[in-house]
Amino acid sequence: MSTTLSTPNSTLSAIEAALPIDPQPYTVGDRPTGLIVVDVVNGFCTVGFGVAAPREPNEQIATMVSQSNRLAKAFIARGMPILAFLDSHEPGKAEPPYPTHCEKGSGEEKLVPELEWLETHPQVTLIEKDCINGFIGSIDVETGNNTLIQWVNQHKHEALVVVGICTDICVMDLVVTMLSARNHDMLPRLKEIAVYTKGCATYDMTPEMVRSLGLPKTAIHPQKISHHIGLYTMAERGAFIASAIVL
Repeated sequence: MSTTLSTPNSTLSAIEAALPIDPQPYTVGDRPTGLIVVDVVNGFCTVGFGVAAPREPNEQIATMVSQSNRLAKAFIARGMPILAFLDSHEPGKAEPPYPTHCEKGSGEEKLVPELEWLETHPQVTLIEKDCINGFIGSIDVETGNNTLIQWVNQHKHEALVVVGICTDICVMDLVVTMLSARNHDMLPRLKEIAVYTKGCATYDMTPEMVRSLGLPKTAIHPQKISHHIGLYTMAERGAFIASAIVL
């Protein structure tokens, strides 16, 4: 689904001026903090690995993967817990409006090679999710229990650092829902959610690609603009937008 789309600098600059964000370094300090890694799986990040993966190397996605891996190692070194979401769908079960992706058994639903080590590490909790919003995907439909809420409260997290893909889709939906859950007293100790700009990425979908695939115009998705709008929306809802994570 991804290629390299050239967004005119004037357009991007106008959007950044109209919808400003002000990323600042975020210091974790000594308070209980967890790292959430959203969907850094082959189906979204590994070149040629499915319809939703990049078709060619993509700098923003590659940076997100390397930064997510770097932060994960830093959290592990400090004995701090990590939760990783894996987009994972039952074969044949659609997720409109997106094409079939990350079906179980396809390999698309697996963590990228750089992050495979998370799968067996005792400090890491994995959650397979079958929908965009990881908060919803963490709910057991039979019992109503929410694994994500339980993880945050069990570790008495006062802060969360979030990285992953896509900035304006799965990452954004998770963060804005978590902020509402915090305000609804479902996360009584949680004070802050920091979203790391270089630890997030999204995809490109050019108008030409949309036409060739017969998709509606709403499928057009300029990477840099979409990334910025995702960060702006999260900031607008109360997230801390981090230019760096200081451990």
